Amino acid sequence: MTDTLTGSTAELPAEVDPSPPPVRRTPWFGPLLRRLHFYAGLLVGPFILVAATSGALYALAPTVEQVVYDQELHAPAGTTSLSLAEQIEVAQTQVDDGAVLTAVRPAPEPGDTTRVMFGEDGLGPSESRAIFVDPATGEVRGDLTVYGSSGSLPLRTWISNLHRSLHLGDPGRLYSELAASWLGIVVVAGLILWINRLRASRRAAGVPRPKRRATGYRRLLSWHTAVGAFVVLGALFLSATGITWSQHGGGNVGELRTAMGWTTPALDTRLGGDAPAAGDEHAGHGAAPSGEGADPTGVANPATFDGVLAIAQGINVNTGEVEIKPPAEPGMAWTVQENKSDVPTEADAVAVDGTTMQVVHRTDFSQFPLMAKLTTWGIDLHMGLLFGLANQLVLFVLALGIGSMVVLGYLMWWKRRPTREPRGIGGPAPVRGALQGAPWWGLAAVAAVAITVGTFLPLVGYTLVAFVLVDVIVGLVQARSARTEVSATP
Repeated sequence: MTDTLTGSTAELPAEVDPSPPPVRRTPWFGPLLRRLHFYAGLLVGPFILVAATSGALYALAPTVEQVVYDQELHAPAGTTSLSLAEQIEVAQTQVDDGAVLTAVRPAPEPGDTTRVMFGEDGLGPSESRAIFVDPATGEVRGDLTVYGSSGSLPLRTWISNLHRSLHLGDPGRLYSELAASWLGIVVVAGLILWINRLRASRRAAGVPRPKRRATGYRRLLSWHTAVGAFVVLGALFLSATGITWSQHGGGNVGELRTAMGWTTPALDTRLGGDAPAAGDEHAGHGAAPSGEGADPTGVANPATFDGVLAIAQGINVNTGEVEIKPPAEPGMAWTVQENKSDVPTEADAVAVDGTTMQVVHRTDFSQFPLMAKLTTWGIDLHMGLLFGLANQLVLFVLALGIGSMVVLGYLMWWKRRPTREPRGIGGPAPVRGALQGAPWWGLAAVAAVAITVGTFLPLVGYTLVAFVLVDVIVGLVQARSARTEVSATP
């Protein structure tokens, strides 16, 4: 277009797009996780800290046990060895007539003692009275109470009960279930927040390191992030395996394993037509060695232990760390179970008819389903048994790392407190309202995950509802305070 006065040409204004600019949704998932991470860490942190501290003690307990109970567990290595029957007869002189012989653990190596275990009045569930006998001389080296299939002695049992229930019995187990259930959730939320922070800063993901030049909150955050990245996999493992011991969530895990066919094959100790027959390839292995003491009677006759062990060693028992159990009631078989937990393949077992000395059933760890093997290894790893001292040291460092993350989290909360507000005891929670900007499918996904996790892990569901109630109450109190301050302003 040409201006008639000046003769110059002017450009027409560009057409204005009448459509409104696209609406960009504000991020909602990250803020939601940040708020969940904050409340879970703040309110469940003490339980996780206690579980981590007691877990660090328990991790080293198997090795400490060998030192503390050296008198009972070890004896000078000798050139001769008494039969199990002779060692049992020595142990029986140390107990009352009412004591019932329940199991024997032969000395696994020269220089170790044999455990002869009895049941008697006054013992708790899963407890036995163990008489420790020198297999070379028959000397009684000790008399202690042992607990569970791991055969833990009093010190390790005390630490175990501290870690599991704070010595409060079944009500105290709620604390450890709460810690195990929320540990995995807090760790996953923190991991996602760290990944989101890396994406937002457009930096390459590397190994997180503490920022030594930073100060205050930022330095604590760098340490919290670095330690979290170091322990993330181990913490998830401890959370998953710890839940299997819990009262409520553990039951659901058991039902899931049964439904998926992941259960560990059980040794069938029933006698008669219902018991599964041994395979033909084992025919002829049931005869008792000649000249081995008195004839087996099918009851807890000391002479029978030697014969049953010899049969099992000819089937699939090839380690010295075993437990021999007589029948708990008529119509049941003797059992020989490998219990060498530091080797991941030694878990075979044999059931023997004590009257005929025939093998009635066997289980071979090599034939276990993969998930059953993983379950066994996971439990042994959690208890610090699978690879001996190396396993225990890793667990000790891991537990200390988890505990330090909790402490660092509280220090960060304290650093963020409003210094000008005398009533402020810690930093404020992340801004609420994240779900207001979430799409419908996001709301549906959050609800579905919350309901699923809360149903499978009931304590998570109950405490999640409690978090929401606390958040709502805090929000109402803050809103009321804000309205009061506004109305009081002249």
